[in-house]
Amino acid sequence: MRYVFEDYVFDTDRRELHRGSDVVAIAPQVFDLLDYLIRNRERVVTKDDLIRAVWNGRIVSDAALTTRLNAARNAIGDSGEKQRLIKTLPRKGFRFVGAVQEAQSIGALVVADEGDLNRKSVARPEHPYTVRGDELGLGTDDGGAASMPALAPRLSIVVLPFTSIGGDPEQEYFADGVTESLTTDLSRIRSSFVIASSTSFNFKGKAVDVKQVARELKVRYVLEGSVQRSGNRLRINVQLIDAETSNQLWAERFDKFIADLFDMQDEIVSRLANTLDAQLIAAEARRAERSLHPDAMELYFRGIACLHKGLTNEHLGQARSFFERALVLDRDNIEALVGAAAVDFNKAANFGVDDRAVLLATAEATLMRALSLAPQYAEAHMYLGAVHIFMGRVAQGIVECEQALSLDRNLANAHGWIGLAKHFLCHAEETETHVREALRLSPRDVFAHRWMMWAGIASVYLDASAEAVAWLRRSVEANRNFPLAHFHLAVAFALLGSLEEARAAAEAGLALDPAFTIRRFQSQSPSNSPSYLARRERFYAGMRMAGVPEG
Repeated sequence: MRYVFEDYVFDTDRRELHRGSDVVAIAPQVFDLLDYLIRNRERVVTKDDLIRAVWNGRIVSDAALTTRLNAARNAIGDSGEKQRLIKTLPRKGFRFVGAVQEAQSIGALVVADEGDLNRKSVARPEHPYTVRGDELGLGTDDGGAASMPALAPRLSIVVLPFTSIGGDPEQEYFADGVTESLTTDLSRIRSSFVIASSTSFNFKGKAVDVKQVARELKVRYVLEGSVQRSGNRLRINVQLIDAETSNQLWAERFDKFIADLFDMQDEIVSRLANTLDAQLIAAEARRAERSLHPDAMELYFRGIACLHKGLTNEHLGQARSFFERALVLDRDNIEALVGAAAVDFNKAANFGVDDRAVLLATAEATLMRALSLAPQYAEAHMYLGAVHIFMGRVAQGIVECEQALSLDRNLANAHGWIGLAKHFLCHAEETETHVREALRLSPRDVFAHRWMMWAGIASVYLDASAEAVAWLRRSVEANRNFPLAHFHLAVAFALLGSLEEARAAAEAGLALDPAFTIRRFQSQSPSNSPSYLARRERFYAGMRMAGVPEG
């Protein structure tokens, strides 16, 4: 069945939402919610109705329901304020109020309900590429061309059903749950195209040819996995394949003690989603390097790849160049806008410049523009939160990071920023909890070194210098090209009385950032709290003992 409203086509057979000739990315659970609202548009549906239909009666928080409703509204160009299509009736429920025309799907043909067979037409293509109509199995009277992708779209992936090795029914349910949840979470990656689990489950239990599956589903990447139980441990093997070449791009094995299967599923899916996000972008960046005439998104991927190499001035400058070139081609490219803001923010946050306030203000303005174009972009909310934190609006920054997490529960970096914010609010004892949550979700994250550094800084403020050294050593081992971690490790060593090691750490930091001085660090305090500033004196003293220049 197809439902047509405004300039949208909602296809329940193919589980796709189209706006004009474009496919709108939509998570499977959000699709189901929208489907239920449209099918029941003649009445008000309650929260309990939605939970029974979409979540099979599982306990769902109001926040989770609100997040899915907001995602549904965003997908169809609605908003919580205007409620043009989905209306909330206080204390009653929700109703789809848009004018809808129904059409029956027959293969690739659409026949309107009015019975006017002369109005039949070839359905809009899945993506805006071209192929002959006979390749669709339709035949055409005029030999004309129907549309269909000749090339798979960027960031397109199918998660094939994870194989359960051993035949345990409980393990089978777990494997299916990982497949479905991972499909949902990958769809949160902006600009991704993820095949719905209802389609991928057609391949369950079958020997598949990866290239053939990719051609059928028109995707660039295929993810395969297996689940195996051995005693009280569960082993998950995963591999990401470039369907064009059949090359393995990435593989990982997870070994976990069996505890609560739902908790395990959430943790494993979060780790996979975060890792795959980085792996997919790296793969797209490698493809973009081969492009003679890169478009805005290809330039964006290359910019992100530079950021992921490390937050040095060299890499930040390279990333900025790619984002600027992308914005020349497409001034409203949301991803490039957020990327450019991330560069400006990180230059300011790393104490590597004197015009820090200007960079923060520029990053804030860029992020506000991005959010005016895409209000539900989680990463934009997160970076805006980080900007607020460094501009002294710490509580406001926490609110923005929490908003980001409500839109993308796997955004580990947002947990890290909240941890740093708690430290700025003189609640350093809470920082480690947030850092550990970030590491739980994404233990090998490209920004994990920064989270570890924040836990180390908080430990210094709590007079726990030995714990600080442990955290800061982990930070340096995770990324030896991040100058701030070396300087803070120097402080921790100095306060422990290990002056030789403190000087070695300071020298390593200065080799990476020769312009760093105590004066620059002192003049750019993110908080004016007397209590915070008093504790910060420990850092200045430690830096002096370690031989950091006064400036």
